[in-house]
Amino acid sequence: MLRLSTPEHSRFVQSDTFDVNYGGGEANVAVSLSNFGHCACFVSKVPKHEIGQAAINSLRKWGVNTQYVSRGGSRLGIYYLETGASLRPSKVIYDRAGSSISTATPDDFDFDAIFEDAVWFHWSGITPAISDTAAECLRLACIAAKKAGVTVSCDLNFRKKLWTPEKAQSVMRPLMQYVDVCIGNEEDAELCLGFKPEADVDKGNTDAQGYEKIFEGMRSAFGFKYVVSTLRESFSATHNGWKALIYDGEKFYSSTRYDINPIVDRVGGGDSFSAGIIHGLLSGFSMEKTLEFAVAASALKHTIPGDVNMVTTEEVESLMNGNTNGRVQR
Repeated sequence: MLRLSTPEHSRFVQSDTFDVNYGGGEANVAVSLSNFGHCACFVSKVPKHEIGQAAINSLRKWGVNTQYVSRGGSRLGIYYLETGASLRPSKVIYDRAGSSISTATPDDFDFDAIFEDAVWFHWSGITPAISDTAAECLRLACIAAKKAGVTVSCDLNFRKKLWTPEKAQSVMRPLMQYVDVCIGNEEDAELCLGFKPEADVDKGNTDAQGYEKIFEGMRSAFGFKYVVSTLRESFSATHNGWKALIYDGEKFYSSTRYDINPIVDRVGGGDSFSAGIIHGLLSGFSMEKTLEFAVAASALKHTIPGDVNMVTTEEVESLMNGNTNGRVQR
């Protein structure tokens, strides 16, 4: 997607210019994984013109393979971002109707070829929310991935400006049969799957005990191998508490909590977390290390403008080891 954001925390109504970035849920994950040393491939459809090419180039410069990006359609999806500050929240306006990916059909993708040498497939709940045809493409992709023996992860990512909870559950629940690793926060789990945790994150109640029942229920209902949730305490637009939980069917693991203040850009924080989880599991990390890596990586993303997380494994591990003073490195 093309992201147009107001500069310097200005409001839409006062801005005469926009900062230009490219990103999107799965694209952000692909960039992070490439930065962590993995061979990451992004699959989508973009228009065959200069803006579509610019979007592809934005991935290629981070080493992401774009050979399976289909070309066609009339436009690239856009979202406008007004970055909040302190007590004023950020706002997003979508302009995605008629985008290339929303009009894509299964004929645009050779899923058997795409998954021939793949080991992991990640998707987010934003993709099936775009259109019914995008949801059908995703369903067929999941079938092909499982046929090829590929591990499938999903970031639930409910977006109320794209669809209703009723529509989301009618689409998302059947897709869960293909998912091995389910990632999402408490709102995502409730609105996409109908599971509500016994916790009130808005009031700071993020104890692991409030999530145990929902994790067990989700794993029992859908057969997930791992259930993962980020826990965000939002004190203001620029001050959040950040930690996460993972359940492997036997034990619950809770991460270090980071106090992120001030936040530079929180967009893409969840995507960087998903990438950290995937990196840890692909690398054979323990559950504790996988979770700590993902939380540290996503905490660092909050300090970087734009959608994507431009950090290395060494920088993430430095934060994991307690280097939080921000001293200049010379």
